[in-house]
Amino acid sequence: MSVPLILTLLAGGATFIGAVLGVIGQKPSNRVLAFSLGFAAGIMLLISLMEMLPAALHTAGMSPVLGYGMFVLGLMGYFALDRSLPHAHPQDLADGTLQTGNLRRTALLLTLGISLHNFPEGIATFVTASSNLELGMGIALAVALHNIPEGLAVAGPVYAATGSKHKAIIWAGVSGLAEIFGGVLAWLVLGTMISPVVMASIMAAVAGIMVALSVDELMPLAKEIDPHNNPSYGVLCGMAVMGLSLTLLQTSGIG
Repeated sequence: MSVPLILTLLAGGATFIGAVLGVIGQKPSNRVLAFSLGFAAGIMLLISLMEMLPAALHTAGMSPVLGYGMFVLGLMGYFALDRSLPHAHPQDLADGTLQTGNLRRTALLLTLGISLHNFPEGIATFVTASSNLELGMGIALAVALHNIPEGLAVAGPVYAATGSKHKAIIWAGVSGLAEIFGGVLAWLVLGTMISPVVMASIMAAVAGIMVALSVDELMPLAKEIDPHNNPSYGVLCGMAVMGLSLTLLQTSGIG
């Protein structure tokens, strides 16, 4: 099994961590969840704009028009998918503002929405790691970090609606499996028989998807979960930590 595929499996599997936290013990505070979402957004933004897109544009044979065009296509593709999805708000469940009769429907919507969001993330993790293992590890870390609160978001309403910890973990796991499926599909379709220009084009599109996901999904959700704190703190910390780690890797000769 290839390293990029293993990274994708680990990132998607982080959803189960959130699911377990949602049904046993004391779940993390909204402040911690919001910070982790901002932190993940910061990692994704820095890697996408400072590493992935420049790497794609500097690939031999890659034209700037194609590179930026694929980046914009990734942005537009994400927003097209996002606008077609039903949106439910997990913080309403934490606040107790939803009635029990609506919990099953809300859980289903959350599972569907998060699964469809996770599918391209699995492809993104695999493609990035296949092209640049260092960047792939960064993306896998960011995806894993924000998959934990996503697992919580799904497991919470399912547990409240059914009273079954087993079902809560399974439902949350489905959303994580969608990400793993995306990575496996990319592995089967792309494999190793792909030209550098095609890989660079995909990477540019993935960078667009990651930027849109960070700005449109992760940062607003962080603010929604914890309206009393600024999600920018988590974003800036994520950028700083990721930038420092990339710098250390490059200066040590690993990157």
